[in-house]
Amino acid sequence: MLKRTGKDLNVALIVLKAILIYLITVFILYPNINLLINVFYKNGSFSTQAFSKIIKSQRALKSMTNSFVLAVSMIVTVNITGIFCVFLTEYWKIRGAKILKLGYMSSLVYGGVTLVTGYKFIYGSNGILTKFLIKLIPSLDPGWFVGYWAVIFIMTFACTSNHIIFLTNAVRDLDGHVIEAAKNMGANGFTILFKIVLPILKPTLFAITILTFLTGLSAMSAPLIVGGTDFQTINPMIISFAKSPYSREIAALLAVILGTATVILLSIMNKIEKGGNYISVSKTKIPLEKQRIHNPFCNILAHAVAFILFCIYMAPITFVVLFSFCKPLNVKQGRIDFSALTFENYKTLFTSAQAFKPYLVSIAYALSAAVIAAVLAVIVAKIVHKSKNKADAFFEYSILIPWLLPSTLIALGLMLTYDTPQFILGNKVLIGTLGIMLIAYIVVRLPFTFRMIKAAFFGIDDNLEEAARSMGSGTLYTMLHVIVPVILPAIISVIVLNFNSLLSDYDISVFLYHPLFQPLGIVIKSASDETATTNAEAMTFVYSVVLIIISSAALYFAQRLMQRHKKAK
Repeated sequence: MLKRTGKDLNVALIVLKAILIYLITVFILYPNINLLINVFYKNGSFSTQAFSKIIKSQRALKSMTNSFVLAVSMIVTVNITGIFCVFLTEYWKIRGAKILKLGYMSSLVYGGVTLVTGYKFIYGSNGILTKFLIKLIPSLDPGWFVGYWAVIFIMTFACTSNHIIFLTNAVRDLDGHVIEAAKNMGANGFTILFKIVLPILKPTLFAITILTFLTGLSAMSAPLIVGGTDFQTINPMIISFAKSPYSREIAALLAVILGTATVILLSIMNKIEKGGNYISVSKTKIPLEKQRIHNPFCNILAHAVAFILFCIYMAPITFVVLFSFCKPLNVKQGRIDFSALTFENYKTLFTSAQAFKPYLVSIAYALSAAVIAAVLAVIVAKIVHKSKNKADAFFEYSILIPWLLPSTLIALGLMLTYDTPQFILGNKVLIGTLGIMLIAYIVVRLPFTFRMIKAAFFGIDDNLEEAARSMGSGTLYTMLHVIVPVILPAIISVIVLNFNSLLSDYDISVFLYHPLFQPLGIVIKSASDETATTNAEAMTFVYSVVLIIISSAALYFAQRLMQRHKKAK
């Protein structure tokens, strides 16, 4: 094996860093700077005209208020629901816990615009549940599921996925010694829960609370679809204003305000988190045994709450599956006729190129962006990992910039900088639009990917690299045959999570999609509009079912690949 000289390695590294600096500057830094220029500079001079336009716009002011109201509300509702779901399946002894957990995990594979559309078809004016309630309460308004309460209801059950992922692991990691010691000292179940267990889980809960608040602040799909005219948040307003060249500066300023609020709130919450006092656990832990609820009333209440939550989680998926087999007219009427179930909708999907095209578009975008983001994250993580060069910090902090910004701001910045009018269908414009949307996907998912892969680098034994170098292996060979195999589980995990996240994306796509290549998120949202045809509404359920299957399959195969990797080691 030929050895590469230090000079060759330095030249290759310099070229690689130069390419990365170019990409970061062109697609991360410059679009956001250009967005600020569009807002604050008019005819070559500083201008505050956009501020005066927002102050005069009641819609814009109300949308900002609504965003903060929703974010604060979600801290309460999502945390209560998420904690209950995790404790019902991981901490307390509840019958049917495994089945309950499957229902609570549905938000991992069924979310975003797809989930909101499912809720609308159930609880909306023509929804099956609404029709049932009207029979019981004839005076009920068919349009009852609109506004703040509809949005907070959907967001509550759509955003507990972080609890299912992170809080579940934290509960499983609880030290059984601590619980047993408290029992021996005479503490009852409530004392142990509120004085010991929850304080130990405080760091995890705080991190989840930050994510929940930011999710509520930048909510898009739920306010857009069921918020109605009275409860629109910032992101839907950004979309509305961005459609017209005359109001794009208002959209841009709203996006800047949202991004600034996000950065400030993250800074404040991180400072509070660092100042907190948390209980530590012993070094020699025993597994936590599920706790029995001794009070009969509390036990019955816990079981009742568990299965009510299960029904709420499973209702959208259940009815989406059933309606996917219904005729278009029955879907429009919100009526399930079990004697007339049909496979025609699925036949249309798999035999019509036009019907299946959104899947191909979304899969191509999502998979490409997920893989490219992973490759870039591995390269940057390798550069900054244990680097003694202070200049290398530029790569890390630059890549983390999109973590602090709402996706609408990133998409709007790229659109104002590089995107040409969407409805000019020349080949050059088509290729440019397709490329910009892919870049937006990569930029948005890159911070998360980098953080996960960078963490995986700390699990690499330095002796492995040293041994490879001593045997004459080049940097590229060492990366592909030594480093990547070790961190492969982390790479597979983030690729799958990014793929599932982007598969039904609407927030970014709405700014940058091309009319000839509409992704799933756009198609599904269009089918939820009041003007949608009956066939389009029926196909939405088919799209949703297949989407759930694809997302579940991706998670399953990723898990299998990681298990095989562990066995191979």
